[in-house]
Amino acid sequence: MTDNKNLYADDDIISVNRLVRMRIPSLMIGLLLGILLSFVTSRFEDLLSTNIRIAFFIPFVVYMADATGTQTQSIYARDLKSGHANFKKYLVKETLLGIILGIISSLVIAVIVSVWFSSIDLTLAVSLATFGAIACAPLIALLVTHFFKLEHSDPAVGAGPIATVIQDTVSVLIFGLIASWIVL
Repeated sequence: MTDNKNLYADDDIISVNRLVRMRIPSLMIGLLLGILLSFVTSRFEDLLSTNIRIAFFIPFVVYMADATGTQTQSIYARDLKSGHANFKKYLVKETLLGIILGIISSLVIAVIVSVWFSSIDLTLAVSLATFGAIACAPLIALLVTHFFKLEHSDPAVGAGPIATVIQDTVSVLIFGLIASWIVL
């Protein structure tokens, strides 16, 4: 029978060699998905060359979505380990949280972009993309973390890199599509 402690990456008791073997698969998948992210970003070259100000907000949109997803992932992974996680409850609550946090963040950034650039198109593109990216971030983080748990892997090791690069790709795609629709 497998000892459950061996399923979790515990730096106090597991060797560096074993920790590397536990971490490297998800990082290699993340590397490949990161290349996909670069490809997705390159698809918006015309948009970025037309309005470079769009590029100013890519890090913002990506970061805000990642931060939101990381919160969900950290809390869910902790509760999975303690045995107190109810996936269905998390799904409902985190979806609502994503929508609420997306609305709040998009309103704040709308004011900032509007004052900074006095551009209705840019303001609308950034605020809608912020809402979309943040609204879906908890769902992505939750699903990836839950998948790792179903696969009997330590979600704390594998889910982070995979959820991050998926969320980054989704955020860039949302931002690029919305900005292309509004600005071009």
